[in-house]
Amino acid sequence: MKLTRHFTPSLFLSFVHVCLVQANYAPYFFDNGDRSTNGNMALLSLSEDTPTGTHVYTLNGTDPEGDPVTYGLTYEAGSRRYFSVDKHLGNVTLVEELDREKEDEIEVIVSISDGLSTVSEKVRILVTDANDESPEFINTPYIVQIPENTPSGSSIFKIEAVDRDTGSGGSITYFLQNIHSNKFTIDRHSGVLRIKTGVTLDYEKSRTHFVVVVAKDGGGKLRGDNKVFSATTTITVNVEDVQDTPPMFIGTPYYGYVYEDTLAGSEVLTVVALDGDRGKPNSIHYCIVNGDEGSFEISNSTGAISVIKSPNQLKKEVYELKVQASEVSQEGDISAYAFAIVTIRVVDLNNHPPTFYGENGPQNRFELTMYEHPPEGEILRGLKITVNDSDQGANAKFNLRLVGPGGIFRVVPQTVLNEAQVTVIVENSAAIDYEKFKVLTFKLLAIEVNTPEKFSSTADVAIRLLDTNDNVPKFSSDYYIARIPENSPGGSNVVAVTATDPDSGLWGEVKYSIYGTGADLFLIHPSTGIIYTQPWATLDAEVNSKYNFYVKAEDTDGKYSLAEVFITVLDVNDHSPEFNENIQEKTMIIGSPVKIEAIDQDAEEPNNIVDYSIMQADPANVFDIDQSTGEIKLKSYIRSLDIIHNITRNKDCIWSLVVQAKDRGSPSFSTTAVLKIDITEETLHKGPMAAFLMQTKDNPMKALGVLAGVMGIMVMITVMISTAMFWRNKRSNKVMPVRRIIKKRQAHPPRTVRMEWLKLRRSSNAAEKFIVEEDARNENSNNNAQAGAAPPPAPSPPPPPILAATPAWRVPTVSGTLSPPFLNKQLRRKGQGGAHSALVSELKMKFEERNAALGNAHI
Repeated sequence: MKLTRHFTPSLFLSFVHVCLVQANYAPYFFDNGDRSTNGNMALLSLSEDTPTGTHVYTLNGTDPEGDPVTYGLTYEAGSRRYFSVDKHLGNVTLVEELDREKEDEIEVIVSISDGLSTVSEKVRILVTDANDESPEFINTPYIVQIPENTPSGSSIFKIEAVDRDTGSGGSITYFLQNIHSNKFTIDRHSGVLRIKTGVTLDYEKSRTHFVVVVAKDGGGKLRGDNKVFSATTTITVNVEDVQDTPPMFIGTPYYGYVYEDTLAGSEVLTVVALDGDRGKPNSIHYCIVNGDEGSFEISNSTGAISVIKSPNQLKKEVYELKVQASEVSQEGDISAYAFAIVTIRVVDLNNHPPTFYGENGPQNRFELTMYEHPPEGEILRGLKITVNDSDQGANAKFNLRLVGPGGIFRVVPQTVLNEAQVTVIVENSAAIDYEKFKVLTFKLLAIEVNTPEKFSSTADVAIRLLDTNDNVPKFSSDYYIARIPENSPGGSNVVAVTATDPDSGLWGEVKYSIYGTGADLFLIHPSTGIIYTQPWATLDAEVNSKYNFYVKAEDTDGKYSLAEVFITVLDVNDHSPEFNENIQEKTMIIGSPVKIEAIDQDAEEPNNIVDYSIMQADPANVFDIDQSTGEIKLKSYIRSLDIIHNITRNKDCIWSLVVQAKDRGSPSFSTTAVLKIDITEETLHKGPMAAFLMQTKDNPMKALGVLAGVMGIMVMITVMISTAMFWRNKRSNKVMPVRRIIKKRQAHPPRTVRMEWLKLRRSSNAAEKFIVEEDARNENSNNNAQAGAAPPPAPSPPPPPILAATPAWRVPTVSGTLSPPFLNKQLRRKGQGGAHSALVSELKMKFEERNAALGNAHI
């Protein structure tokens, strides 16, 4: 029984556990509907430009029993893993870049598990398009062959570009660059290239055209911005020649000669004609139209003209043959033709040298006037030169060449048979320069080639050049540097600039002008280039010492060059040193220097360097001055006021010095000033009153004004108190018996506000404080006491102090304090208070006189 009881609870728990396991329900995803970012990722779509690392979705589900769930993402084998998931939170993150053009759907297996049961679902995620692709041209390169006679407006080619994007980002429009200079247009939608209306192609002018085509998509969103992509390509349009130009003879006019010993059938000369259509030229067929009179024939294919009779059978001395050159197409049709005249002269044996002819017959000098620098390849048409050898056959074959400066001209033809028109062609235009050669002289030499005699002849060719404006005025320097003293008067010359123009006549005349912000004070002579100051200009190195501007040299055709001008205004010693305004009076503490300062307004050294000196001092040998800094010191042996008192009887220790400030310019300027120096000892710098007096040392009237203001305020307060007490007594109902008895009030001395003069509180302190005590008399002037005992009588004023004789009243500035009257004698006996005691006495007397005057005015 015990064993059975032991296993019964265990079996019961096992049974309950099995029941619970059998009752477990699987978890499931929430279905939050379309466009929801929570659920099982069904119906999810993402733009392909979504950045990696973006939280794109949250898997969301639950377990019926409320157990915690975990989430998972799996992929089929071989698939790229685009997403990762937080298994606890269900947050899905994009970890691989999307590309709709490569994969527009992504299959993902999402799962949810409660630990016992797992539910998996396969979902498809749609990748939407973003405008991330550029248009691409297909079937490149584009090369088009088109006949030159293609009508304007014709379609000649169709290009095609594709864009793998969808919507507006995949739509493509076409357009051409440089549309105004282009001979073509393109349909913006179809990409069909056409010849512009009214435009024709010409193989002889331009054989190839390069057309730049731009393909642009319709734009679309990419990472939040609207993007438009484009691509370019080039269409090469090759123009094919079409037979639309007649043939042209080369080397006209044609001259041939039949000599007296020429055999029948001999070649006289060859005419050459070329098809004007050089792309696909037709063959040329030659024939003699008339003028041969049965004596000459021509090769149909080569154009060689031969004599078919012996010279003695020729009846005329000169034959003029009309030769026709016809184009023959591949089909054998004659499409175009041209004519040329061939002159054939019958001559005898080699007994004549080559001869040059002008318009009026034989000539051995030819002149031509032409402008310099003609275009290269230009023919000197003004030279009408014909060369002729009257002999027949090989005896009339000779070479032509120019003898003279080489490489400038060339002569055509170089080999002549019988007769030819001499053509001189420009070969080097730059060498035909009027500034180098006014006249170019050449020898035109004709010398036979295959004759033993080597007959030759020469003709002089003189080419006179005319000038053109082919040069720009050129300055002698790119910049000019000048200096001018600041005291130069208006109209002073500064610098001369020079520019030359090698052209002749008016083209070589140079006109000067200046401009720029720094040119306001200057003028330039338009012909000479001399720069000078304005008549009203005043230069001041202290205001502006540097000027720069541009000078322009211009010819009559407007060709010009520039140079820069830099002008430095030299400082002149035109300012005297000036002392500061506060140097008239200085207080010197024994052992410390005082400093004076003068400023020289000149701009440069040494004109603005100031040296200081003492010109006069009484007594002498008391002060020294630093030449550079202006510091004034007592002589080294003067260390106390006692020494100064032994030197002079001037007990107030105030001296006047004549100081000089002198600059180092040439000539030098100087300024003198009278400096009053009050000498005191450092012990006077104690206490507030002493500090105040010391501060007002240089301005004694300031001290008097402050003290007078304090006394005035005290008087006003006294008057206000007296007035208030008077009105109080007047309004009182109490009858004062004294008023009935006194019939006539005795005259009293002028009532003043008295002060017990500078009562000393602490004699030990050098900076003494003053105590002001008012007279305690009845403010109502009725001699009746208001309450208590009558006030004590006012003290009598102290006797006036004995003052030393002084030339005039002055209050010197002293750094110290005022001493009470009863200490003056003791200080004098000790020899320490000469100037100090005199100051105290004078101030006290002045204050008492002022108080008395105020009292009288009040009464």
